[in-house]
Amino acid sequence: MAEGELGGRRKIRWSAAPGAPAEGRDAGRCPVRQGPDGVWQVRGYAAARAVLRSTDTVQAGLGIETMERMPAAFRRPVLYRDGPEHREHRRQTARFFTPRRVLEYYRPIMERVAGAQLAALRAAGEADLSHLGFRLAIEVASAVIGLTGSRPGIQRRLEAFFPEEFGTPGFTSLSGLRWMVRQNANWLRMYYADVRPAIRARRARRRDDLISHLLDEGCSAGEILGECLTFAAAGMVTTREFVGVAAWHLFTDADLLARYRAADEPERLALLHEILRLEPVIAMLRRRTTAPVDLPAPEPGDGTGPRPVTLPAGVLVEVHLDSANADPGAVGPDPERLCPGRASGAAAAPPVLSFGDGPHRCPGADIAVLETDVFLSRLFAEPGLRMRSEPRVAFRPAIRSYELRDFTVTLDSA
Repeated sequence: MAEGELGGRRKIRWSAAPGAPAEGRDAGRCPVRQGPDGVWQVRGYAAARAVLRSTDTVQAGLGIETMERMPAAFRRPVLYRDGPEHREHRRQTARFFTPRRVLEYYRPIMERVAGAQLAALRAAGEADLSHLGFRLAIEVASAVIGLTGSRPGIQRRLEAFFPEEFGTPGFTSLSGLRWMVRQNANWLRMYYADVRPAIRARRARRRDDLISHLLDEGCSAGEILGECLTFAAAGMVTTREFVGVAAWHLFTDADLLARYRAADEPERLALLHEILRLEPVIAMLRRRTTAPVDLPAPEPGDGTGPRPVTLPAGVLVEVHLDSANADPGAVGPDPERLCPGRASGAAAAPPVLSFGDGPHRCPGADIAVLETDVFLSRLFAEPGLRMRSEPRVAFRPAIRSYELRDFTVTLDSA
């Protein structure tokens, strides 16, 4: 093993997902291939990064089909926009995610909320870790968005809006109609209890947050609601799962936990980045090409050297981040093992592609990893902490995402 490697492996195995197709050995190794349904599968690191960075691709999946049915005058959330408009929005909102702002403004919030959640754990003697992590993620993301002044129960409303199992809304079946009614009701609850109070407060007095920025841009209340829910999914739901999966690794690997407890903050963050490399919360992104896209191919073709691949215009591309993150050409040998001291290739960021790449790379990446460390470093300093049972894992095949539930931790009496 490489220096610093501890030997831990993935916790989330997609072969365990209900109804998941078995991926053949050759398919897993092939960096770029077209499936029988015409969809291109990209699994190599270099090819995946090229797709995500290309200006000749646009977002696909993640509910964009629903957004496309909205009136043309309705401004799409930033997640569903591409091109110059998207780049300008990202440029204007970059100030909310600078390292200085994270440390000076968001970190005190992380420390306060982490302390409150651990106080609740000490008082009760046990808690569901997914609930503790969700509360942390909600408070931090709410500060970025500007969702202050919400009525009590925002966690319940978000749980209802992002349920463990989704139905398929539609007009052709009773179940579809029920899901339409349910989701419309959830939209209204979030609007009246969370978004509208924040909008009213910022119309009276602007603050340095996303909602104030959107008001200055002339966005309607409905458009602001759409942005808030997009950020809720990206900044709250995914962070909760990463807190859980990182804790799961630490609970079940004594050497890893000892290293984490003894490390200073930069080393702890590097360790969390390595866990995230193995366990990206969203393991597949979709793009649609708008023009031919040339991809590098790391494997030799006919013996004359690497053979590039060109994706045609107008095709759907599925980028498998978990496979790209385990590309030995990017992360070194034995890529399925957890190695906090792993020396990544010069072009690979510590979590590789777990936060995406290119124009749509997650702007809150630094926030998510830091708040996870702020919480877990304090959690694992609690005397008598233990995991009562391993979490239950649920899957969302559409985006290859996982959810950890029923993750009970306890504090044994001294």
